[in-house]
Amino acid sequence: MNYCHQHNLVEPGSADVERRFGIRVTLPAGDTMRKILGNDWERLHWYGSESKRDLAFSEMATRHGYYRTTDSPTQVLEKLLR
Repeated sequence: MNYCHQHNLVEPGSADVERRFGIRVTLPAGDTMRKILGNDWERLHWYGSESKRDLAFSEMATRHGYYRTTDSPTQVLEKLLR
């Protein structure tokens, strides 16, 4: 498989690895971003191991420094296994 964009979420070296461990990102009910993204918006991220998924989960759950102090980011993170 050819990769032509640097922003692809899958690294070419691990493209054939089975990914059974995932994270579903959704918005809570009543979130104003639903007006823009839609009520059924979700983003799925898949990982080859439980430890990689758990590390990514903790990083996603951490409030990063790009938010203003008055911002209250809302997202619902859910661990998945397929």
